[in-house]
Amino acid sequence: MSETESPVESLPPSAKLVYKTLEYEGSLTQSQLAEESLLPQRTVRHALKKLDNAGVVEESVYLMDARKSTYTAVDAGTEAPTA
Repeated sequence: MSETESPVESLPPSAKLVYKTLEYEGSLTQSQLAEESLLPQRTVRHALKKLDNAGVVEESVYLMDARKSTYTAVDAGTEAPTA
């Protein structure tokens, strides 16, 4: 991977679509991602695993239902601000 290449560029097309959906729509659950991206739930789950391994998504508890998680796209090239 070159210095200018994003970690997302080397991922499968489904992971790229999920990442772009998160960029445009903001934080979403797996179900919402499947609905927005028109991908099957299993494909979304696999894509999120790839994105998590690449460090470009952040998982947090979904406040409306603590059994679910929300996912947010993060820029891998920048450091998260510390408070």
